[in-house]
Amino acid sequence: LDWWHADRYCEQRFAQLLVEPQGNEQDSFSKLLHSHHIRGSVWLNERGGVLHKPKRRRNHIVPVLVFGDKTDTKYVKVLSDFPALPAVTACAHLQWDTRTQEIATVFSYAVPAFINEFQLRGFVDEEGFVRFALIVHEHHSPYLPVFRADGQWHHFCVTWQQENGTWAIYADGKRRASASGLCAVGSAPQAIYGQGTFIIGQDQDSLGGSFKEKESFSGNITDLHIWQKVLSMEQIEKVRSCWVVEQDLLFRWSSNALEVESTVQEVTAQFLCPGPVEECRVFEVGSSGFGYASCLQTLPFICLYRKDAYWQLKKAHLESSHSLVGHVNMLAERTVIPESIFTSDVQDMNLSVALGALDVLATVLKERETSVLEPSDLLSVLQLLKQVSDVEVQEGEELKMLERLGQYYVEVIELILEEQNIETWSSVSQVIRGPMAVVELCDRMVSLLAPLLTAGRTKIMVQHGNVGLHRVVVKNMWFGYSSLQRCLSSTGSTAVFQNTAASDGGQKYLSTVVGTAVISAALLSDYQEISTSVRYRLQHHVQVISMCFPWVFLLHVSPDAGGMWSTAGCSVVTSLPDSTACFCNHTTNFAVLLQVYNMQRTTKEELTLQTLTFIGCGVSFCALIVTFILFLAVGVPKSERTTVHKNLIFALAAAEALLMFSELAKTHQVVCFMITAFLHLFFMAAFSWMLVEGLLLWSKVVAVNMSEDKRMKFYYVTGWGFPVVIVAVTLATSFDKYVADTHCWLNIQTNVIWAFVGPVLFILAVNTFVLFRVVMVTVSSARRRSKMLTPNSSLENQIGIQIWATAKPILVLLPVLGLTWVCGVLVHLSVIWAYVFIVLNSLQGLYIFLVYAVYNSEVRNAIQRMKDKKKA
Repeated sequence: LDWWHADRYCEQRFAQLLVEPQGNEQDSFSKLLHSHHIRGSVWLNERGGVLHKPKRRRNHIVPVLVFGDKTDTKYVKVLSDFPALPAVTACAHLQWDTRTQEIATVFSYAVPAFINEFQLRGFVDEEGFVRFALIVHEHHSPYLPVFRADGQWHHFCVTWQQENGTWAIYADGKRRASASGLCAVGSAPQAIYGQGTFIIGQDQDSLGGSFKEKESFSGNITDLHIWQKVLSMEQIEKVRSCWVVEQDLLFRWSSNALEVESTVQEVTAQFLCPGPVEECRVFEVGSSGFGYASCLQTLPFICLYRKDAYWQLKKAHLESSHSLVGHVNMLAERTVIPESIFTSDVQDMNLSVALGALDVLATVLKERETSVLEPSDLLSVLQLLKQVSDVEVQEGEELKMLERLGQYYVEVIELILEEQNIETWSSVSQVIRGPMAVVELCDRMVSLLAPLLTAGRTKIMVQHGNVGLHRVVVKNMWFGYSSLQRCLSSTGSTAVFQNTAASDGGQKYLSTVVGTAVISAALLSDYQEISTSVRYRLQHHVQVISMCFPWVFLLHVSPDAGGMWSTAGCSVVTSLPDSTACFCNHTTNFAVLLQVYNMQRTTKEELTLQTLTFIGCGVSFCALIVTFILFLAVGVPKSERTTVHKNLIFALAAAEALLMFSELAKTHQVVCFMITAFLHLFFMAAFSWMLVEGLLLWSKVVAVNMSEDKRMKFYYVTGWGFPVVIVAVTLATSFDKYVADTHCWLNIQTNVIWAFVGPVLFILAVNTFVLFRVVMVTVSSARRRSKMLTPNSSLENQIGIQIWATAKPILVLLPVLGLTWVCGVLVHLSVIWAYVFIVLNSLQGLYIFLVYAVYNSEVRNAIQRMKDKKKA
């Protein structure tokens, strides 16, 4: 294959063209090629070079003709004898004057028989394109757009041959128009007559004269060459790169071969050729040396795999059931997707084949019984998408087929980005570094839609689900938050960030995630991308620190090697709770990344909080122990309520004691692990008995549903059985992720913390509802009692009674129902809430001592009975 197709072949198979061997590698590599009977030259991919066509250009010093304004006097005559031409090619570089939309003659060749024997003329249309028309034997082709009227240098070639009057117009290396029949009608085609006059910049109305201002050329022109044959695409590419094709050259651009009218300015300029260097690197197998050959030459080539990617491809192939591939090929009645990436031949992929393949593939993906793709299936789909995006659309192909191709392409992309395929993307991370690869594929696909744009249709939009393509002078793509974001978060290797913000004094950086849709934008000029500044706004779901990031593909490695998010050239304009506006000085793929932080307090604040915690827990622990001893020692009558109180006090005291000394154990891994497990158990038990307190209160005040014996059994199961089960399950499922890195408590960076937070939130919700119902019942009872006992009391007195009826149960029940822990939800917002939370909960034991011991009538009566007995 030629270099471009060889490179494309390797890239489609998740490899890259062979890189130049270094040092001792050359001899061993040459022997390896000999053993496989490979001789001559093989293509090389230069180290550090990108896989697209090289951007290097030749500096070319040439005479440039400056025609300036349109006049009827300025002209340049070619001093060369012209023979009869059965075939001809004329090429040049020119800058078109965009100030006028009148017809301009680039060159005209006249003979006595036909004044308009061979002529090229053009004008700027209303959409800003330069349209060219070719005239041969006074027969006129239609005016067709060839390049944008942007004041830049453009290269053009026109070809014509006697057989069938076939002609073509090329601009900037691409064929813009072609047809046949540009010849005399009703007679045998004639060659272009010889011995004529060739004029640059004017239309000859008589042989060598009779110029008209309105048809004259204005602008600059250089490097005009004429051949007496039709050049091939390879040769036109060479000419565009300022290399002269010597074979059948009729006129070579030179000041000495031109008669320049005095008012035409002639300058010598250093011209930067627009075309790439057409020679590509080769390895000479016989001599073990290196050289260059025409990139369009057909040579053997070798695809190079990274080891980790190769073994992952092999593993995916060996473990594959080939069900998807077999089903697709069966429905298509041909080999649409080869069973092996390594052994597949070069497929002849054209528009019709590509359309049929994607149609069948989309159908199979939608109708699959198991929606999860196998790794080999995902790779096969991506390989087909690569081949389709590289299809070369030929002139005259049906545009409806092209639009349908875009629709199927987007549909397949959406299907492989579904949430259930996250693990599959991760399993091929060495081959494809994340789903951003599909963004690059879609970008290629958008470029294929160019022929759909016409004067009557200036926009194209293709959308399926959360993925869409929008093709106009500006091309856009978008990948909804629900499509790419989940897959990106699962492929850690692609999450490479440059210039991310550092932590400040009040926050600790945790992670950076894609928080919005991913969009891609590029500005086109004459089908070529140009960089420009862009402002955009993206909505996100979370209010955290947001930054504007473009995605940079690592094309020097491989398009499949992924890339990175980089802040280069982008800044935040405005940041709102639900959206962020960004400004970038270039176009590429964009997203807003959300940087997740937790509160990082100062050393002084941490020391203050630790001191408060230790003092509060110490006071609380002492108060709980005293309360527990009182319940045991003074002979408080046994009841459901006192039993529940004692269990709650014991669990809470044990948790407080462990919490006070947990800081001392954080340097000992085993001890720290055991303390964490017991802290988890006793705090869960404390909350479970708080739940029992709520259920007991409900049974006493609101409704009675079961006998006392059955209730106590249920309460013990809830109070101790429930915590034991939660701790055991958590340890069994998350043993390695159980303990935090910096202290003896559950790991908040993983889902382990929800083994505590989840049940606690549930208990607090239940107890809040219980308290609400108890307050309602208490207030209602107080109102009825007030009306019966003091029917004539004042309104102020009744309001006071109801306020006390509301406040009393709240004050009494808050500590045992654990509702002060609601403040824990607000701790992350401010350090003030942390102080409030510590004060309320570290003093929970003291509060229980005061309410349920000091001011408890049962305890006081029991103490009084002890005093009376002692006196007696």
